[in-house]
Amino acid sequence: MVNASKTSDSMKIWTVVNQKGGVGKTTTTVSMAGSLSAQGYKVLLIDLDPHASLTYYLGYDAETLEKSVYDVFVSANDNIHPNASLHKTSLNNITLMPAHMALATLDKSFGSKPGKGLVIKKALDQLQGMFDVVIIDCPPVLGVLMVNGLVAADKIIIPTQTEHLAIRGLQRMLDTIRQLTGSLKASVMTLVVATLFDRRVNACIATYTGMRSEFNTSMWRGYIPVDTKFREASQKGVPINVLSPQSRGAFAYDKLTNELLKDAV
Repeated sequence: MVNASKTSDSMKIWTVVNQKGGVGKTTTTVSMAGSLSAQGYKVLLIDLDPHASLTYYLGYDAETLEKSVYDVFVSANDNIHPNASLHKTSLNNITLMPAHMALATLDKSFGSKPGKGLVIKKALDQLQGMFDVVIIDCPPVLGVLMVNGLVAADKIIIPTQTEHLAIRGLQRMLDTIRQLTGSLKASVMTLVVATLFDRRVNACIATYTGMRSEFNTSMWRGYIPVDTKFREASQKGVPINVLSPQSRGAFAYDKLTNELLKDAV
């Protein structure tokens, strides 16, 4: 458990999601957190993926944790404060609410319960003022966990690999988001972020150009380049800006994060 000091009375909540795996969701989550941390923001990362890539990235074993985001779901009606599921990380200003393998059972056990999509949103209401930005890493499957991440968000980031197959389901993802958030009173900004872009490869350029044309109003003007430093950062369990602050990847995520902060996307 961690005791986070009070910062802002209004947390920003960003959800990172895509129904396709391998597009850079966890890399995006960690990299944005690193950029925010370097600027002095207090960040909470929430891992909603049963595969727990974010949890393992930050040095925790999702199979042995005593408290995790799973406990937030199973104790949702027991008035247990979500602070019990927060864990310190070795990174300055970054706190983790880790995943647990048992998250994979929630769709079955939560399938018919009322308010099943609001658990994370209500938990974050109890954490108001403790963090500046919350970033939620979602699983690539539409279910209770993804719905919780989307409903809680005030900004939704969709990392999308710049290759043809990766964007085939992008419109479906955007339609899903509109259906889930359409009934919310507050508007939710949705941003498609091109990832794994290699300007040396014609197919990447063609795909990126097509994405800009088809998803113009929903797409970030920049892109995240291919950078070997991402793999090295993952191996060391740190954001890319900690490992190599002058790298292309760190520069790109700094730019994305700063534009998200000021809404200039």
